[in-house]
Amino acid sequence: MKKVAVIIVNYNGKKYLSNLLESIFNYVPNAVKQEIIIIDNNSSDGSVGWLKENYPKVKLLEQKENLGFAEGNNVGFRYAIDKNFNYVMLLNQDTIIEIGYLDKLASAIEQEENIAAVQPKLMLYPTTELINSLGNVIHYLGFGYTYGHKIPEQKLSISEKGINYCAGAACLIKVEVLKKVGLFNPDFFMYHEDLDLGWRFSLAGYKNIIEPNAIVYHNYEFSRSIKKFYFMERNRYLTIFQNYRLMSLVLIFPALIIMELGLLIFSFKNGWWLEKIKVYLYFLNPLSWRKIFLARKKVQSKRVMQDRLIVKSFSGKILHQEINSGVVENIANPLFNLYWRFIKNFISW
Repeated sequence: MKKVAVIIVNYNGKKYLSNLLESIFNYVPNAVKQEIIIIDNNSSDGSVGWLKENYPKVKLLEQKENLGFAEGNNVGFRYAIDKNFNYVMLLNQDTIIEIGYLDKLASAIEQEENIAAVQPKLMLYPTTELINSLGNVIHYLGFGYTYGHKIPEQKLSISEKGINYCAGAACLIKVEVLKKVGLFNPDFFMYHEDLDLGWRFSLAGYKNIIEPNAIVYHNYEFSRSIKKFYFMERNRYLTIFQNYRLMSLVLIFPALIIMELGLLIFSFKNGWWLEKIKVYLYFLNPLSWRKIFLARKKVQSKRVMQDRLIVKSFSGKILHQEINSGVVENIANPLFNLYWRFIKNFISW
């Protein structure tokens, strides 16, 4: 029987953990053997004591500082590699699983040898009739968004299981692929680490898919994410700088500049301008570029797929998101989509 390391990064998530762990231990898988590993990022809400008292069977890896989502999960990845697990199952601290989800994901990931990762259907919680994610989409300028967010389940169907990348909130990954491609980029800290890893899986010749029959509920709040505007913006650039071919970066550069001007105005309008300035300061630091070049060299050395094949499924629009407005829908999306439809025909490398 194959082994799954269920990895949960916890940071002051005591209020969520009871529902998650209760669902996990109530719905034990039949086809695989699981071990629950919680990486605690130096929580201050009593999580560690509560876990030791109520869930002594859980493997608790206590950290002396907040490593962030990326490196926190890497601690779990390395544990799974050292202990010879076959898969890792990432679960956010604010998720709840449904019966049979892990068996269904394990079955789906073994359908083809080159499948690296599989995502369940993520539904919102407590509004469980609404979708959170039917797979995640990469916009050619490095944005990532969830397909189907806040749309009623019955209004969307899945005709193609292949997706750009799996949400880090709930994702089953083959350990052997992680060993070949690499773990999350620890410099990301949080946000876009799942997009980056999914893109790197594709570059290395692997697939990311969704298994809609496996269901996980996600207590997602947009306001909790947008407050981390610095990481969202900085990591978007880190992702495209390390993953695109150089000539692809040249082609998207005009759109990148126009988008940057729009986002700068957006940041001033919404009071996030200081976070945006911090992004610029990061990229003005020569030490940052040393890290970027080293990461890029590592990624490109594992590449077997050309950009022309990877970007076929990238989007020129941002859809189903809470930041959508008349400006996005009527100006930004048509403009940037038109540019993308034109330039991607020139990506022949």
